[in-house]
Amino acid sequence: MATPYDVLLFPQAGTTNPELPMTVKEAARFLGVSAQTVYLWVERKRIPHLRVMGRNIRFLKSDLESFRATFRQEATDCTA
Repeated sequence: MATPYDVLLFPQAGTTNPELPMTVKEAARFLGVSAQTVYLWVERKRIPHLRVMGRNIRFLKSDLESFRATFRQEATDCTA
């Protein structure tokens, strides 16, 4: 069974621009929150993430886009 990283590291022939994983700092910037908040979400398993080589945490932009959409929806619901 292929993992998300197998798809990233070994894209199928004919596939262009494989999605590169983002670091915690990049994910925080993309989401508009602090890196500490991202670490907290990872610890609480609230945000989709991947572990590389044990402790390194990476994120796929496609996962973060859907997470950000639900995150914004929750924020909108709270202020309504």
